[in-house]
Amino acid sequence: MSRLPITVATWDYDRIRPLTDGRVSIEGCDVNYLTMPVEECFERAYFHGEFEVAEIGFSPYLIALSRGVCPYIAVPVFLSRMFRHSAVYIRTDRGISGPADLRGKRIGVPEYQMSAVMWFRGYLQDEFGISAKDIHWVQGGLENPGRREKFPLNLPPGFPLEPSPDGETLSGMLASGALDAVMAARRPSCFVSGDAHVARLFPDYRAAERSYYRKSGIFPIMHALGVRRDIHEKNPWLAASLCKAFTRAKRLADAEFAETTALKIGLPWVNAEYDETRALMGEDYWSYGLNEQNRRTLETMARYSFEQGLAVRLLSVDEMFAGSTLGGDTRI
Repeated sequence: MSRLPITVATWDYDRIRPLTDGRVSIEGCDVNYLTMPVEECFERAYFHGEFEVAEIGFSPYLIALSRGVCPYIAVPVFLSRMFRHSAVYIRTDRGISGPADLRGKRIGVPEYQMSAVMWFRGYLQDEFGISAKDIHWVQGGLENPGRREKFPLNLPPGFPLEPSPDGETLSGMLASGALDAVMAARRPSCFVSGDAHVARLFPDYRAAERSYYRKSGIFPIMHALGVRRDIHEKNPWLAASLCKAFTRAKRLADAEFAETTALKIGLPWVNAEYDETRALMGEDYWSYGLNEQNRRTLETMARYSFEQGLAVRLLSVDEMFAGSTLGGDTRI
């Protein structure tokens, strides 16, 4: 039987390296594996459908799925998960001392629909009663002008969202005072350079994120793995093979954290951080598959997407994923 040739594109995570170096194979496939920055991967996948299998942003995926226009079907391999308290940068001269002070402020976002921003808006709504319409949003490139949304917006008339001025970047506008804050997955250059008027909303974001997890039990999902729909329809077995291979690769990567003889990861206290993380979040804290905790996280994402005017309907968890991957946990 001939093997299926596929190109897989993701960012260069520790949890995918056993696939790129040949320690783990994808059953039934001859794989060309490409690693690239997530912005490039998303652009090429969503706009051009270049890859049979690709890392996909999960918020844009829910939007497209709700509208019936998504070129990919997801498998529950959650390549990027991240708390986003660290992703909010503020002007220190605007009277912002905590999340409640963001109401009515002018906040820049690289994409209104991106996963990191969607999660933090949901946090503001759930914890502080601040809805999306209570903030004035400005969409534009963080460091390069002209960034665009992946899908048309589905916001009500008069919603407070505007594009950044031509030629302007969000980092530049935050530094100049044209914005009160920026929400972005990457650190703005004005923050990195030490601008005296720019700081994180949560200077001790680690403590804030651990507190959030204790209260909510949610480890936010940012990106998943997607199979192009035409490939999935012809090869419905592929989704399960991908789950199996990516789970095995992650297990090998996880073992690197427990190495104590000679550290493989260049952080002197990586073992202590690993132990503390497991003590708080459990042994399989970065789980793939549709176990109870992941379903709760995905249900929260679906609610946030619908409440914020992104998805046009409330999605169920099962319809988000290829049917062969709905069996729960993927532990092997």
